[in-house]
Amino acid sequence: MVILVAAVTVVSTALGGVVALRHRDRLHLILGFTAGVLLGLVSFDLLPEVFELSDGGHWLNLPAVAFPFLAGFLVLHLVERWMGVHNAHEQEYGDHHHTPNLGIAAAGALAVHSFLDGVGIGLAFQVGAPLGWAVALAVIAHDFADGLNTVSLVLRHGNSDRRAKLMLVLDAAAPLLGAASTMLFSLPGTVLALYLAFFAGFLLYLATGDILPEAHARHPTRLTMLMTVGGVVFIGSVVAIS
Repeated sequence: MVILVAAVTVVSTALGGVVALRHRDRLHLILGFTAGVLLGLVSFDLLPEVFELSDGGHWLNLPAVAFPFLAGFLVLHLVERWMGVHNAHEQEYGDHHHTPNLGIAAAGALAVHSFLDGVGIGLAFQVGAPLGWAVALAVIAHDFADGLNTVSLVLRHGNSDRRAKLMLVLDAAAPLLGAASTMLFSLPGTVLALYLAFFAGFLLYLATGDILPEAHARHPTRLTMLMTVGGVVFIGSVVAIS
């Protein structure tokens, strides 16, 4: 089941890449909705599950799960800044210094976090099917934007379409490999809580520090914000009835 669900992320990533190669009309609405889905998943599903699985332990008189949550947010922020991902997002094609290797490296960083997305799916299914399906739904929505960003990053740094397609294949395969890896191990509840806390911080950064700025970069419209609210309501409804 986990492999079949993860396989859908391959299709989602590939579709995002294909759209990036052809056109980007109205994509701000899709990105806005995706950010809302991720915010809803973190708020309504992941964090409650983290505290339920946690043994209530404390580090330095602070909740233990707070540390991996913050780490997930900050690690991705630091990686993206180091790789120059946001500089690429903020520039148009042709309006930058051509640095092909940076484009490939940044796309590789996206593939790494796509692998972690797959691990998140697999571990969520270890908790239970409802959480597994909710996480999978959010990752599938996010991976469309991931495929879009992978191709955009590679092309914006002066690489060829062929290189963009190769990096897209790598990014599309990454979550499937990540999900498959969780079939080789299982985690006790307290350790699983720590990983899911890390994953929640990871997704929170993607929504607020990556996808939403991209969605509003060229289209600061009320409709984009409404799509974000719609994404939150959608995932909230899914969690409520599951």
